Amino acid sequence: MKKTVKQMAVWMAAALAAVSLGACGGGNAAETAAAGSEAAGSESAGTEAKAEGDGTEASGEKKVLRVAMECAYAPYNWSQPDDSNGAVAIADSNEFAYGYDVMMAKKICEELDYDLQIVRLDWDSLIPALQSGQADCVIAGQSITAERLQAVDFSEPYYYASIVTLVKKGSKYESAKSVADLAGATCTSQQSTIWYQNCLPQIEDAEILAATASAPDMLMSLNADKCDLVVTDQPTGKGALVAYPNFVMLEFGGGDADFQVTDEDINIGISIKKGNTELKTAIDSVLSKMTKDDFSSMMDEAISVQPLAN
Repeated sequence: MKKTVKQMAVWMAAALAAVSLGACGGGNAAETAAAGSEAAGSESAGTEAKAEGDGTEASGEKKVLRVAMECAYAPYNWSQPDDSNGAVAIADSNEFAYGYDVMMAKKICEELDYDLQIVRLDWDSLIPALQSGQADCVIAGQSITAERLQAVDFSEPYYYASIVTLVKKGSKYESAKSVADLAGATCTSQQSTIWYQNCLPQIEDAEILAATASAPDMLMSLNADKCDLVVTDQPTGKGALVAYPNFVMLEFGGGDADFQVTDEDINIGISIKKGNTELKTAIDSVLSKMTKDDFSSMMDEAISVQPLAN
């Protein structure tokens, strides 16, 4: 069949284009097209691999570990205006975060070769942030409770926190030697914690006030004489003594005279989205190399540099 003039013109244009591509790229048009197809395939494969990873976001060649915390719970975590002592910038903020949790997050990222991003959220928003994918893990002084384990997975403990009671100097409860000696006290603690939910009800005839939104609010309530005592964990108590020299910390020894709690209540872990076994395994590989003495040394360092306002 004869070719029309129009068809011949189209074919000539295509041939010229192929020669031009070959001259620029160092190969013929077929090779150029094949290379483009191969590159597209590689990019697609890379995207698939990233989607099937441990949930962390990529930053250049490194993964970014998005760690959520309150940044208002000294000595575990707090906010400050600069990067002194190794503080880390808070995402979408001109402030920085530091404290025991930030120190632990930095260590994990250094060991795993991740970049670190701190995400600041309210206490009650931490677990939902994991479930929605807003954060990869929460490092925020969370107890590993059965209730929380229904919603998220936890790492091995990264701290072991005993329960303490804080009162003001001169309080009628200052000399208490047991939970029984706290009978009739007006008390409070932070919302959604074992201190409020499990411990305060163990005080006989206690007047339990509404829970506070944060640990600093809890401490301010005691300082302002809105209550006789607050119940918290030992690191928070030690930090409070630095910020409030008029406080006294009561410890009842962990036996029958003390608040009755389980190991789950006082074992502090890093929460991770359910099913993210790759990230859990990676974090556990770092924690398994550390001892209780390592944890205590880090916590003491955090307490020594915490700002008095937190």
